[in-house]
Amino acid sequence: MHELSIATQLYQRCDELRGGREELRIEEARIAVGELSSVDPDLLSLAWEALVTGGSDEGASLRVEWRPARQCCPLCGEVAERQPGSWLRLCPTCGTPLRVEGGDELDLLRVVFEEPARTGGPERC
Repeated sequence: MHELSIATQLYQRCDELRGGREELRIEEARIAVGELSSVDPDLLSLAWEALVTGGSDEGASLRVEWRPARQCCPLCGEVAERQPGSWLRLCPTCGTPLRVEGGDELDLLRVVFEEPARTGGPERC
């Protein structure tokens, strides 16, 4: 399960963004996961939960934004007839070979830190 190593790297990056301020607690990490990234969002969420459980960031949530791949015809534009997980080789309208765009994302989009009660609000970066 390579999702554990990915979750570990995401957690380490969040910790780097904390900038050594141990009083900050990770409240939420938001990531984009593409259809072609070979990452299972459910397994990634389970791995994240295992990493934060029992530590100072326990309860930190991982929000996954799913990014589908698109098939596009250079002449007709995006082909909407593709079923998820299936691929067409030729445009059903004009017969031109299709290209795949997007769907390869695996990006950390945002981290929200929670400061101790003295400031009263989350810090965003």
